Amino acid sequence: MPPATPELISPRSPRVSAARRLAKRNFRGKERLFLAEGPQAVREAAAHDGTLVELFATLEAAERYADIVGEARDAGARVHLAAEQVIANVSTTVTPQGLVGVCRFIDTPFEEILAARPKLVAVLANVRDPGNAGTVLRCADAAGAEAVVLTDASVDLYNPKAVRASVGSLFHLPVAVGVPVERAVAGLKDAGVRILAADGAGTDDLDDELDKGSMGGPTAWVFGNEAWGLPEETRALADAVVRVPIHGKAESLNLATAAAVCLYASARAQRASGGCRTVTES
Repeated sequence: MPPATPELISPRSPRVSAARRLAKRNFRGKERLFLAEGPQAVREAAAHDGTLVELFATLEAAERYADIVGEARDAGARVHLAAEQVIANVSTTVTPQGLVGVCRFIDTPFEEILAARPKLVAVLANVRDPGNAGTVLRCADAAGAEAVVLTDASVDLYNPKAVRASVGSLFHLPVAVGVPVERAVAGLKDAGVRILAADGAGTDDLDDELDKGSMGGPTAWVFGNEAWGLPEETRALADAVVRVPIHGKAESLNLATAAAVCLYASARAQRASGGCRTVTES
């Protein structure tokens, strides 16, 4: 397939240098651009209207993923055929897959999320690990959540590791960033959403909550830092502090696994007879 622009031989090309700088948070914030690596992320970025700005692809990747390159061009992105050395220079992974996209920021104002009256939301409070943040976003997407909120003390949504861990889900649902946890909880409560704090030392058991039939309404789960959980002042903001029961001998669940269990429990309850999704969708 013919190149859209001359092959970028040197990693010192201005375009390559500009893309490489986006691995750093301060440059991402200044330019309001971030990197999406690999075929899945680039495909989703191209499908997200107005998001994909540029695409760097090795010749091998351009041939293997010709459909994705075509979608990128159709989306208006500048496509550069690049030497493998260039891709390695721009990529933040050990084994690049030959495609690196430059994308515009896509976070959503918190007020827009509230105006949409969401039924299921994940709130990440003080989640510092980018892999955890991206994986929880992926879990929220899979469970059918309508939004994710990252508090002001959480990791950067556009951290390359977080973007990779979301496996494209970043482009599927609204995500608000930099929201103080108190504001997030207050806004969601005003929108009629019940707040559940997920904590291993919670006074309420997830199984009991399901058995009582109390999880069918609009719900936001607040997830904390994996190492130290949620502080007391955050737990105090919630309507209930819920623990995932451990029926075996495991000491605990990691953050992403616990989030998946909680979000799917809510999704199932909401789709059951009388749940808010059944009423809304009927």
